[in-house]
Amino acid sequence: MTEVQTSPAAAPAAAGPSPRTGTQRAARVKEAATGWLFALPFTVLLVAFLLLPMAYAFKISLYRSTLIEGEVFAWFDNYKQAIDDPLVREGVVRVLIFGLLQTPVMIGIALIAALLIDAATSRFSRFFRLAAFVPYAVPVVIGTLMWGFLYSDSIGPFAWTGIDFTSSDTVLASLGNIVTWQWAGYNMIVLYAALQGLPRDVYESARIDGASEVQIALRIKTPMISSALVLATLFTIMGTLQFFTEPLILQPLNPGAITQHYTPNVYAYNQAFSFQQYNYSAAISFLLGAVVFIGSYIFLFATRKRSALR
Repeated sequence: MTEVQTSPAAAPAAAGPSPRTGTQRAARVKEAATGWLFALPFTVLLVAFLLLPMAYAFKISLYRSTLIEGEVFAWFDNYKQAIDDPLVREGVVRVLIFGLLQTPVMIGIALIAALLIDAATSRFSRFFRLAAFVPYAVPVVIGTLMWGFLYSDSIGPFAWTGIDFTSSDTVLASLGNIVTWQWAGYNMIVLYAALQGLPRDVYESARIDGASEVQIALRIKTPMISSALVLATLFTIMGTLQFFTEPLILQPLNPGAITQHYTPNVYAYNQAFSFQQYNYSAAISFLLGAVVFIGSYIFLFATRKRSALR
């Protein structure tokens, strides 16, 4: 009679999952629960202050309010009206022109300032770095009011020049000056932080090869911080297309030049809070969001080969 022997490896399989496997699964569940617990506060804030308001705004953008019918479901009629509205198109074209002219100027100033401060080795470099960042710490409303007094043709310090800084021909440049003054320091800090992360050995090698400081700045430093440049430019484009506070604050200085439809955001604000057209205002806001998304995507797509951003 042959004796049947049981394989040592088959015995645990017949008895079910090993204690070690169960322990690993419990550890993974605990790790996942801990991750969700850390993400919970952000998720709650995201849902409460972004997703739910956006969903509500999208809902009211699909309705139309009339005196006779009340609030009725209108599908995408408000969006069609906004696309056909010449005032919306005029505001979109204006902010696009403003962005094309103002963004290179501001990023250029920020890059030059960052390169100069990065190259400076004196004890005053910290002071200049702080001084360039101070305008960003000033609230936008306060900074715009300050520039409003400076632009005044009656009490401003530049009144003697005879230039009307808020006329139809000059107000866009005046607004661009305010935005550049406010945000150039912020972008400078972003670029300066990227420069500080570069290896200094590369500079020394370039100097040994005979490169000047200007060549090092233009051919080594600037290409190596291309990702930070793209990021700063992207934020600037997104902020420019949502141009709102500066024209709204300066509008009383010259309502004929800074109209109630000067930018899409100003137009949407006035439609909602001056004419109670909340449904139409919501549709304009979502259309502007689409323009911002498309503009940002086009910029990232066009610069994807020069940066590590995807």
